[in-house]
Amino acid sequence: MDNTALENLSGPGKALKVEAPDEAELAGLIRTGTARLHDAHNEALALESRFDLAYNAAHALCLAALRRKGYRPSNRFIVFQVLPHTLGLGPDVWRVLDKCHNTRNLGEYEGMLDVNARLVADLITATQRVLDALNAQPC
Repeated sequence: MDNTALENLSGPGKALKVEAPDEAELAGLIRTGTARLHDAHNEALALESRFDLAYNAAHALCLAALRRKGYRPSNRFIVFQVLPHTLGLGPDVWRVLDKCHNTRNLGEYEGMLDVNARLVADLITATQRVLDALNAQPC
């Protein structure tokens, strides 16, 4: 994947900061993302809980992909926007994550978490694609 787009997003006042990857941080992000994704499949949990687990798994795994490339984000959302550059994933994945990010923000900041089974299933599928792409990438 071409790092030019990531380079263009880095620097003072920009969305990314250059920072060498840290193996312990990467391992922790992948471990927690994988565990949360696993737990999100538990249909005995409330949909809202499954959504939270899958969303946080997606964020941790996308952050791991960005950190592996040597960048740290200035905001949560950028880790989803740069998926084409970190893992080669297209709009079919990042659009789901974008929708879920907006849903999460409404829940967190306005108390309006409106999730349904289809959204949770789509989020779990998108997050699994992120994990698969991350695992397929050389370290």
